[in-house]
This record gives sequence, structure tokens and C-alpha cells, in this order.
Amino acid sequence: MANKRNWTVALALGAAVIGILVWRPTVLIYGLQAAGIYASIAIPMGLILGIVHIVNLAHGEFMMAASYLTYMVCRATGMDPFLALVPVAAVTAAFGFGIYKLTIRQALKAPELNQLILTFGLAILLTQAANLAFTSQTRKISFDYVSASVDIGELSFGIYNFVFVAIAVAMVVGLRLFLTRTTTGKAALAVGQNPRGAAIVGIDVDRTYALVFSLASALVGMMGAVFITRSSIFPAVGSPFTMKSFCLIAMAGVGNIPGILASSVLLGVSENFLKAFRGTRGWADIVFFVLIITVILGRSIRGKKA
Repeated sequence: MANKRNWTVALALGAAVIGILVWRPTVLIYGLQAAGIYASIAIPMGLILGIVHIVNLAHGEFMMAASYLTYMVCRATGMDPFLALVPVAAVTAAFGFGIYKLTIRQALKAPELNQLILTFGLAILLTQAANLAFTSQTRKISFDYVSASVDIGELSFGIYNFVFVAIAVAMVVGLRLFLTRTTTGKAALAVGQNPRGAAIVGIDVDRTYALVFSLASALVGMMGAVFITRSSIFPAVGSPFTMKSFCLIAMAGVGNIPGILASSVLLGVSENFLKAFRGTRGWADIVFFVLIITVILGRSIRGKKA
């Protein structure tokens, strides 16, 4: 029955994709591009939640801080963000390591509410620090390659944002290889599944947590560097991405990194589908709340039937 249901869902999605391509292909094109941005930001958050088991409500603010760092580096040196992302990711990894040692580590055994309050406090601290350092004025750096487009018959669309799709796919593949093919990655999986059992067999749980938090910080720092190529930045720019990342993880399931990519496609296409109609454009910004409520209700109903 489960296989039959999966095939039915797959066929329905396939039919929907074909229908959108025929009716308005830009909905699918821009939906996939948005999905790449959402997934590449959400995947590091999913890595932390899946292994360290803490919701980092300052996740978007980490990206915001990395974007400002990239902005300063590019302004001072003329460096392209794609070159700056390596040092920026390294700095963000070190920052994440420090945050873990000073704060997160102390709250791992605390109630979940305390953990949420802690990371929410970090988010406010980073936002206010950015406000003091840079004011609320938006900052933007323009690059010619961002405006690259393709014409196919009468259809014309920008192609730069497919860079984020490539980054998201690379993250999924890279993390999968890291977690399943390397000793450190396998240790991280073991810690995520059973920290006490991992400690019994000799795995340093605290060091693994620190490594994973630093790795996720580096990935979101890298995204902060690339993010500035397409968007203006300001102190509160990261908050919506924290919410959307949490939504995507909830839809995919904790620890399901490939599922985050699939959920991002659903969210991106749904938003752009609503934007295609003048009367529903205002609803596009809250569609992720509708999706997460639908997913949670669906799981609850299936759980009761089981």
C-alpha cells in the first residue's frame, strides 16, 4: 500500500510539473531557483538539528553576519564574493566554534525551552550588533554576471540563481559522502542517533558536536557570501530564512537532508505559483506556514490511524 501511495504521489507531482511547464514555465523555473536558495540555507540548520539536537534560532543571523563580513572584504579589496567565500566560511566556522563552546555547550542538557531562548537571544544580539555597526541602511554590491539571462523562443528568464540550486545539490551530495564515507562523519551519525552509546564506544561526543556546529556555521557563512551577490543586506535580513529553514526541516523530518531539498522545491514552486496570479501574490509570503500546518496535521492523522 505504501509503495502504491508513493507511486500515486510521484505521478501526481509529475503531472503537475508538466502542467506548469505547459501553462507557465517561469513558475517552475523561478520556483526551482527559489528552492535552491531556501535549501542551501536550510541544510546547515538541518545538520545541526539532526546531530546536535538543538534548534538554532540565530541561524539566519549567522548568514547575515557572514554577508556583512563579505561586504566589508569586497569593498576593501575589490575581491569577488565567490573568492571571498573561502575566508568568510573559515571565519564563520571559527565564530560558530566559539559560540558552541561558550553558549550552546552549556545548554545541551537544559530543557528545550531554555535552548530556544538562548539561540533567540543570540539572534537578537547579532541583529542589534549589526544595527549598531552598520545602521539599518541596506547595503548592496552589483555584479554584471547576476543579470545573465537566456532566451528560448518567446521565453526569457534569468539564469544566475541556478547557482544556488547547484550549491544546494552539492551540499546534499557532499554531506551524504561525508556522513557515510568518512570516519568522522560516521562518528557524527552515531552521536546523532545515540550520544550515550557513542560515548561508550569511545567517540568524543562534545568534540563531534563542536565539529558539526562549526561545519554548519561554515556552510551558512559560505551562503552568506554568495547571498550578497543577488540581494541587499540589512540587519534583519536573516530572520525570515530562519523561519523558512525550520519549516523545511519540519516538512522533511529531522535528519532528512535530501528531504529538505525536496521540501524546498515544493515551497519555491508554491510561492511562485501564487505570485503568478495578481489576486494571490500577497499570500506567497505566508505559504510556508500553510505547508507546515498541512504536513503536521497529515502526520498526526496518519499516526492516529497507525
